[in-house]
Amino acid sequence: MTDTVTESELLDRLATVEDPQNDDDIVSMGLVNDVTVSGDSAEVSLAFNAPYAPAEIEIGNAVRDVVSDAGLEPELRAQFGSEHGFDADVLPGVRNVIAVASGKGGVGKTTVAANLAAGLKERGARVGILDADVHGPNVPRLLPTENEPGMLPEGDIVPPRSDGVMVMSTEHLLPDGDDPAVLRGPMVNNVMMKFINDVEWGQLDYLIVDLPPGTGDASLNLLQTLPIAGVVVVTTPQEMAVADARKGLRLFADHDAPVLGVVENMSAFHCPECDDTHRVFGEGGAAEIRDDYGVPVVGTLPVHPDFDTETADGPAVRDDESPVRADLEAMVDDVADRVGEVNRRQVAERVGEWERDEGGEDAAPGDPVPAGAEPE
Repeated sequence: MTDTVTESELLDRLATVEDPQNDDDIVSMGLVNDVTVSGDSAEVSLAFNAPYAPAEIEIGNAVRDVVSDAGLEPELRAQFGSEHGFDADVLPGVRNVIAVASGKGGVGKTTVAANLAAGLKERGARVGILDADVHGPNVPRLLPTENEPGMLPEGDIVPPRSDGVMVMSTEHLLPDGDDPAVLRGPMVNNVMMKFINDVEWGQLDYLIVDLPPGTGDASLNLLQTLPIAGVVVVTTPQEMAVADARKGLRLFADHDAPVLGVVENMSAFHCPECDDTHRVFGEGGAAEIRDDYGVPVVGTLPVHPDFDTETADGPAVRDDESPVRADLEAMVDDVADRVGEVNRRQVAERVGEWERDEGGEDAAPGDPVPAGAEPE
C-alpha cells in the first residue's frame, strides 16, 4: 500500500499546474491559499474570484487531476478576501464590480451591459446591474423587472429582479418612464451614492455598472468610490467613437482602473438576402485600440435586429434561437476570464512584494509560497 502524500509533496505537484493567462504556475503566483490532507481526501483553497470564468474552471479541473493522481479525493474551494486586497468597506457582499463604459452615447453600451449581466446569470453566477446612466436609464428596457423596488425596515432599497438579475435604475424612481431625469451634477452624485450605500445587493459574484457615456463627474466619482475589478469599453468602428473611447481609456488609466477589454459593437451587418457581410461603420477600430493600448478585444458584435429593445423579448443572450447569441456568449466568457486574469495577477504581485519584504536575500519573487502563508 502506497503511503499518502504529504501536504508539502502535494504542493510540489500543484506547482505543475499553469495559469494559462499569466504564464506561471499557481504555486509560484501565490494562488494556493492552503493545502490540507486528511485521510483519503485533500482540500485545496485557491485564491480565485471569478466564478464561472472558463479559465478558472480549467485550472480547477487541472488541480483536481493532480490531487486524484496523488490518490486523494479532491475538495476545492475558492477563497478571496482582505489578505488579497479585497476591499470589504464598500459593497462588502459584492465580489467583482465590472464597469461598462463608452466615450460617447449611441454605441450600444447598455446593450453590452445588460447582455453581460444576463449571460453571467445564465452560467449560474449571482449578478446585479446598476444603471448609473441617470440621464438615459435604459437597462429596465432590456431587463424588464417583475416588480418594483422594495424597502427594508431600516430604509435600504431591495432591487427588483429580471429573471434572477438584480436591477437598480433611476427609471424605477421616475413616475413616468418617458419623463426626463432633470438632475444637475451634485444631484447625480447623490443618486449614485444612494444606489451604492442604500441598496441591499446581498451576496453577488458580479455587479455590472452601466456608466454614463463620456468622462463626466458621475463616472469619475464612481471610479473613485467603487472597488472596480475592471472596465469594459464599448465602441463602434467609427472614427469618432474610437477617438472618444481612447479618451475613456486614458481616464481609467489615470484612476488605476484595469481595462478588461474593448467590445466593438455594430462591427458588421450580415445580409440574409445576399449572404454578404457589410461593414457599414468601417472596420479596425477596436483592433487599433488593442494594438495601441495593449488591451484585448473581448467582443465583436454585429448589427442585428435582435438587439432592438422594441422587438426583442429580453436580452439576446437568453434567446436560444438568436443568431447573435454565440457572439454574446463569447463576450461573456472573455470578460469573465479577464476578471479572473486581472485578479490572479494582482494576487501574484502582492505575494511577490511580500516575498521580497519578508523573505530577505534568500527569497526570490518566483519562489513558491508555502501553503497557508499570507502576505501582510
